[in-house]
Order: sequence, then structure tokens, then C-alpha cells
Amino acid sequence: MIEQVIAKASEMRASDIHIVCGIPVRFRVDGELTDMDSHVVTAEECAMYAADFGAEAVNTTKTVGEADLAATVCDRRLRVNIFMQQEKFSLAIRMLNDKIPNLEDLNLPAVVATFPEYKNGLILVTGETGSGKSTTLAALLNKINTSSHKHIITLEDPIEYVYTPDKCVINQREVGRDTQSFATGLRAALREDPNVVLVGEMRDFETIETALTAAETGHLVFGTIHTNSASDAVDRIVDVFPEERQRQIRLQLSMSLKAVLSQQLLKKKGGGRVAACEIMIVDHAISNLIREAKTPQIRNSLATSAALGSITMENAVAKLLREGTITQEVADKAVGNPSVGDMSVSAGMGSNMGMGSMSFEERPVRPRI
Repeated sequence: MIEQVIAKASEMRASDIHIVCGIPVRFRVDGELTDMDSHVVTAEECAMYAADFGAEAVNTTKTVGEADLAATVCDRRLRVNIFMQQEKFSLAIRMLNDKIPNLEDLNLPAVVATFPEYKNGLILVTGETGSGKSTTLAALLNKINTSSHKHIITLEDPIEYVYTPDKCVINQREVGRDTQSFATGLRAALREDPNVVLVGEMRDFETIETALTAAETGHLVFGTIHTNSASDAVDRIVDVFPEERQRQIRLQLSMSLKAVLSQQLLKKKGGGRVAACEIMIVDHAISNLIREAKTPQIRNSLATSAALGSITMENAVAKLLREGTITQEVADKAVGNPSVGDMSVSAGMGSNMGMGSMSFEERPVRPRI
């Protein structure tokens, strides 16, 4: 049964599948939910779909209420969450790409291609659930894998993309199966001679503290946080810590943070989705703002660091609108201000970026080591 659903979801280019008792199976296509067919799923069928992913997942769900796992069905890599609701099984399935995409194929800003060249420091990829963070990180790590002789360690919950080692040695560790937690796995990673570490989710102060230490001691650390802007990512990290430690964390963050990529997926004209990216490249001015707890001013500083590749979400969305990739309605929703899209387009990208008519994509720079 699950093979038929996955095959149909692949045919319809769905990003997610929802299986819930009492309604048809629903696919998320280009960000919107649509029925697979008219058949209403029963409680027994929900239980059968859950059983397709193994007895262990079913038993865990019955015991604790939910289970996370990764699986491959019909040659599609899936991220699966099975959970109980009203004493019945439900499933939320994320459809991952068949293979790790090339970084160049994601249509990200040119400066993102320089992230794998950093020798050390912390790089954050942020965004809401379903914004493509995992895909972007996989492409970044695979770029390192195919271009450098390094040791990469990933800490994931669960493992989504499976890498084929090329020039790199790669160890992928799944939380709950290969290590107890992100924090314990990260502490152990520092004794395992890594060059690059991926932290699938920076959710607690112990994990964040260890990640900062790793970034300060010569490792390149990639991490994710669920925020919608670069400045919010800074505040989210700092706010995890008790007040008496926040000054120290700001100091560490100001020295180790190299870049923040905040992305969202927008509906394209004619179908499909495209990434809109806010990028903060940390220069001396932004580093000072982080250290001095002036993160509300970071937004204005993105314009002054545009030559390095920084760009606000408003300008990124305006660029897509000007190119005809998205509609005005989509642009308005993306920036949360109906006037921003029109203003950004009419003003032109260059005026806000201090670069004349040239866009940031035309000025890739080498990373700040």
C-alpha cells in the first residue's frame, strides 16, 4: 500500500504526504494540500501504513506517542513521523530528493557556494519546517565531499540524505540510534578528528555551547535553527542561555559566526517552488552588533555588507518578483508587508545594496577565514 502512495506522490511532485483517519490521503504540492484520490482512509488502513515502516516504529509510537525515522521506498528517501491522534495512527511523510542535488542546481545566491571553503567557524541555515534547509545543507556537505580531503561527521535526527564518500571520510550518526543526543554526539565528535561537523538541530544550550567551542577550535560547523531571519537566529541562540551567561555567548558568537542563510520556498509561476534567501555575511560591523547586543540593528547592516553577499529577504523576494519568477501576491505573503514588494522592485535592487544596478549574484567573494 505505501509503495502505491509513494509512487503517486512522486508522480505529482509532492513534497509531503499526510495519512489521517477519516479523510483521503493528502499530498502537499507546491506548498498546498490536495487529495490523492477520493478514498477515505480508515483507522485500520492507517495502522497498516504505519506497520509498513516496521514493528519497532509501531511499538515506539504506541509507547511514547510518536516515532521519527528515515526510510527508502520505491527508491525514494523519506523522512517519516508516525504519531497517535485520538488513539489512531497518523503519518506525516517528507519526500526527499532521489539524490543529493548539486549546489549549483539549487539556484541559491552565488556567495553560498563559498561556504564550503571556510576553514572554521559556524554557519547557520535557518527557516521554517519545509523550507529546504536539509537539502541546502546536504548540497553544501557534498560539495566538500567532492572537492576536499576532509573528515565530515553529521549528527542527524533522523538521517535523511545518505552520502557516498568521495574525497572525504564521512560518518553519519543518528540521534537515538548511534548516539544518545545531539549534545553527547557533538562532544564525542570533538575527539574524533573532524574537519567539518553538521549539527542537525541546535535546540538546547549544551549543544549550542559545544558547537560554539568546536567552531572556535578550528572546526567548520554547520547547524540549523527554526527562525525566519538572520537576526532572529542570533537572538534565538543567545536566549537559550541563562541571563548571566548571555554576554559570554554573544562574545563567542561574534567571533565564531561566519554566515547565516535564512530561506523560504515560494510558489513559482507555472508550478514548482523557488528558494528566497536572506543572507548575513558576518563582517566587523555585524560582529560588533552581536557582541554589543544590538541585534535589531543587524537588519540595516545587511545593506552595508552587500558587497560581501549579504541581502535582506525583502530584496531577495523583490528580485524574484522583478524577474517574473513569482507573482506579486506570493511576494506580499513572503515579506509580510504588501508594500515591500512594489517598493523594492520600483527602487531597484542596486539602490538598497550600494552596488548600482549589479545584483549580489554577480559578485561572488572568497570566504573570510
